[in-house]
Amino acid sequence: MAEEAAATGASIIPCLRYRDATVAIEWLCRAFGFQKQLVVPGPNGTVAHAQLTFGKGMVMVGSIENTEFGRWIAQPDENGYRETQAPYVVVKQADAHYARAMAAGARLVTELKNEPYGGRGYSCRDPEGHLWSFGTYDPWKA
Repeated sequence: MAEEAAATGASIIPCLRYRDATVAIEWLCRAFGFQKQLVVPGPNGTVAHAQLTFGKGMVMVGSIENTEFGRWIAQPDENGYRETQAPYVVVKQADAHYARAMAAGARLVTELKNEPYGGRGYSCRDPEGHLWSFGTYDPWKA
């Protein structure tokens, strides 16, 4: 099993759903620095599947769908903005990333600060309320 995981790029890839995935993808690229690797259009202006990269990491993004899998995913505003997961993205310069995200309209949750376990980071919400954390702490190098 460990050999299978070692043979991949990013072993764990968060998946997020958005009401307006097309707008969300553009915002995630502008505000957070993601790059579009693949965007597959869906019916009626939706996004069937998208892959956004950041260094060696990736998130998958798609439009909300009324499917078997889609019914298991709640949007942040449907549950009082309480998350059961939140992507953490390792960045080289937390202060510069913070400034970029705030300029693009990210909503601050946790102020930019030095963490007691090492690194510097912050947490924010994107326009649809998904919680994100960014910081210089890299557990692979710690």
